[in-house]
Amino acid sequence: MDTTKRRLGDRRDGVWLRDLDAMHAFTPYLYPNRADNEAFIRDVIDLTQVDEYLAKKNADNPEMAYKLFHVILAAVVRVVTLRPKMNRFIQGFRTYQRRELTTAFVVKKQFADEAHEALAYLSFHEQDTIDTIHARILEEITNCRSDKLDNSTAGMDALSKLPRFVLRFVMWILHRLDFYGKVPYFLIKTDPNYASVFFSNLGSIKLQAGYHHLCNWGTNSLFVTIGEMKMRPIFAADGTYEMRNTVEIGLTVDERIADGYYYSGTVRLLKYLMAHPELLEQPSGTPVDYDPRKSASQPPAAQEA
Repeated sequence: MDTTKRRLGDRRDGVWLRDLDAMHAFTPYLYPNRADNEAFIRDVIDLTQVDEYLAKKNADNPEMAYKLFHVILAAVVRVVTLRPKMNRFIQGFRTYQRRELTTAFVVKKQFADEAHEALAYLSFHEQDTIDTIHARILEEITNCRSDKLDNSTAGMDALSKLPRFVLRFVMWILHRLDFYGKVPYFLIKTDPNYASVFFSNLGSIKLQAGYHHLCNWGTNSLFVTIGEMKMRPIFAADGTYEMRNTVEIGLTVDERIADGYYYSGTVRLLKYLMAHPELLEQPSGTPVDYDPRKSASQPPAAQEA
C-alpha cells in the first residue's frame, strides 16, 4: 500500500495525478461518466501450459487445489502491479493513482437459484505470489460462505429498509460524497465497485465470457469476465490447427485512464504470463522482460527486482 503523505486534493484511496498531459487532464470534463467511456477487449487464452502447470501443482495436495480462477487472478495482479496505469481511476473530474491494489468478486453461498451472494474483497502487494494469493482466496471464500454478512451487504440491507423517498435522498447524498471521495469507509470497504479489478467467473456457472459494464458509482475501472473452458482450434502460421483447451476472457476498461497502445501491451503481458504460469511463483513486483510488440509465445525471461 502506498503510504505517501496525503496532499490537498488527494483521496484516502488515491493520489491525484497533477502532472498529466493536457488531453488526459481535460478528457474527464469532456466525458465525465465512466460508464460512457468503456472499451471492451476480448481474447481467447490457450490453456495448454496452464493445464500442465495445474496438474503438477495439485499432484501433492488435491484437497486444496489450485484452479484456473486462481491462475488468472494471480496473472492479473501481476499485470496491474507492473502496468500501474491499469490501477488508476477517475472521479470528480480528476485522475488518481490508487494507493493499493485490490480485487473483488461475488461468491455464491450455494449453487442454487435462491441462494444468497456475498462480496469477496482482497488486497495485494508486490511480494504476493500465486501461493499467497491462492491461500487468501480460499480463506476469503470460506468466510463468504459463512453466515456472516460483509460490510457492503449489511449496509445495503439496512438502507433498503428505508422508505423510498428517504432512500433516494440518502443515495443523492452518497453520490455527492462519492464525487469527493468522502463516502464513509464502513459502507464501501468491501464494495467491489471500489476495487482495482472486479472479477466475474462466469465459467463457474457454465457461461461464456461476455461484456460487462462499468459503473459510475465508485472507482472501479477494470472489469474482468472469465468464461467456461472450451476446446477450440488454435491455428499455426502455416494454416494448420490443433484443438486445444481454451478460455475466453473479457476486459472492460475505462478508456480515459490509458491509451490503446498501453492496453495492447497489457493484454500481451497477460497472455505471456498465462503461457508461462511458472512466472507467477515470483513476487508480483518482479519485472518481466517481455516485448509487448512480440507474440506471447516467446520464451519466458524474468529478472529479480
